Amino acid sequence: MPEKQQKAWFFVALLNWNKVKNDRIMPWKGEKDPYRIWLSEIILQQTRVEQGTAYFQQFVTRFPTIHDLAKAPDDVVFKLWEGLGYYSRCRNLIQTARFISEQLSGAFPTTLEGLKQLKGVGGYTAAAIGSFAFDLPYAVVDGNVLRVLTRVFGVAEPIDQRLGREKLDKLAQELIDISHPGLYNQAIMDFGATVCKPKQPICSDCPFAGRCIALKENKQSFYPLKSPKKASRNRWFYYLVLEHADGFYVRQRTQKDIWQDLYEFILIESEQVQSEVEITQPSYWGLTKKEFPAIKLNVSDEMIHVLSHQRIHCRFVHQVVKSTILLEGYHWVSRSQFDQLPFPRMITRYLESKIQ
Repeated sequence: MPEKQQKAWFFVALLNWNKVKNDRIMPWKGEKDPYRIWLSEIILQQTRVEQGTAYFQQFVTRFPTIHDLAKAPDDVVFKLWEGLGYYSRCRNLIQTARFISEQLSGAFPTTLEGLKQLKGVGGYTAAAIGSFAFDLPYAVVDGNVLRVLTRVFGVAEPIDQRLGREKLDKLAQELIDISHPGLYNQAIMDFGATVCKPKQPICSDCPFAGRCIALKENKQSFYPLKSPKKASRNRWFYYLVLEHADGFYVRQRTQKDIWQDLYEFILIESEQVQSEVEITQPSYWGLTKKEFPAIKLNVSDEMIHVLSHQRIHCRFVHQVVKSTILLEGYHWVSRSQFDQLPFPRMITRYLESKIQ
């Protein structure tokens, strides 16, 4: 662990770099409103800044205050979130907005422990809101920070294991400038994103170059170390896109699984790949030939959607029918209703390319 003088050297060098060279621009940077900070942090969980920026701007335009967000119907919020993935974040966003609006009169907690009590707010997000909005002296440790610390101080323990993470959290807290915690936290994240990058770090611009262990050992690509990845689970989704009278049959996913609360077409999940001949048979979908005429039948190529530990293999069978069909769990929605519903990115990709 760093000595006290090393600690001072580290944050002095970092803040000097921040003042002289940091030109990274983000719409929430320097923000003091806890609502906007919280919103940006929830959006940026598992999301790159480049993608999250547009969503943040859409949310603050549509919902300028937490009260506006709290009053919005679930489907409206999910529709705005559509494409960001990890939809549990959106459910947590809605629950927390309503809790703060209704139970706390719109005021965010001002302590770290109080912030941690909010749905979807863990230690990292609580530290970010606390330091940026209320100048609480807590280190924010995201992927950028982990990379900087492991490289500069040569921390070789895996960052996804308890001992390695505890060591880095302790180190991060020892290094923070408690007089300017928000400024420090933003600076080290910006530094990791723009200089100490995952690939091709710009070591010539690094204020820590003289003391960086990774640079001395020419092992920048070694850090940070992670445990071997687990094998992904494969799932095969076959969707029947049943179109009738300028509308479609859909259902909302309510089970505790991927894409909970989003909408989808008629689904059969299989444990293995199915042939095109199989999935175009009426019997495969529990329908008769009369209900499922072999006209205007269109079958998509396989699409693959990669999640954290899953690979979703998906094909769509698009069929136009003239008569109403009763399907348990599914209901028909008009085109105008359909366009307002939130769908998983897998389905919106298909819709963008196939359904006009």
